[in-house]
Amino acid sequence: MSGASLAEVMAELAALEDPKARAVNERHGDDHGVNLSKLRAIAKRLKTRQELARELWRTGDTAARLLALLICRPKAFERDELDAMLREARTPKVQDWLVNYVVKKNPHAEELRVAWFADSDPVVASAGWALTTERVAKKPDGLDLPALLDAIESEMKDAPDRLQWAMNHCLAQIGIEHAEYRTRAIAIGERLEVLKDYPTSPGCTSPFAPVWIDEMVRRQGGK
Repeated sequence: MSGASLAEVMAELAALEDPKARAVNERHGDDHGVNLSKLRAIAKRLKTRQELARELWRTGDTAARLLALLICRPKAFERDELDAMLREARTPKVQDWLVNYVVKKNPHAEELRVAWFADSDPVVASAGWALTTERVAKKPDGLDLPALLDAIESEMKDAPDRLQWAMNHCLAQIGIEHAEYRTRAIAIGERLEVLKDYPTSPGCTSPFAPVWIDEMVRRQGGK
């Protein structure tokens, strides 16, 4: 299987199509019906195949693109190539995997973060916010956290869903990781009430920022 052609891989993906899985995925905006555990098993067999990854991406098929992101070599992509891929990645899962599995490991990640953060397309901007959230947690030096909170406070309430979700994650991360801004982050969340009524499964943490912040700080020993 490791030497499989594009046609062979596409045939295997087609054979794994499950209408029930597709129905569930489509409720979340993802147009594919392949079980992700089975998709990961294919990727494990294929190992790293950069050219095959590019071929899979070019098909435009969501399952193929997800597989491409698992078998590619993240550092092999040029900046403009990743920018084009993000703008083509219109489903949430493809965008999420592209940002988290590929862009974050690419040498152009910071340059793309800055460009995407200011983009007029809310889907692209949401990727910029996701990369910013990563920096809030791991490399906050150089970030203007008060300015991020200002932007969240003025823009998050009316932002489109995916951008709103990304901004809310950034708000929570600032509150969790940076004690000096925690009170303000919680106050912003309480005032805006974004995702306050989001349905949360038992045992899971609510995405409502004040609850999310309090819970994660508690788990970390209240630091």
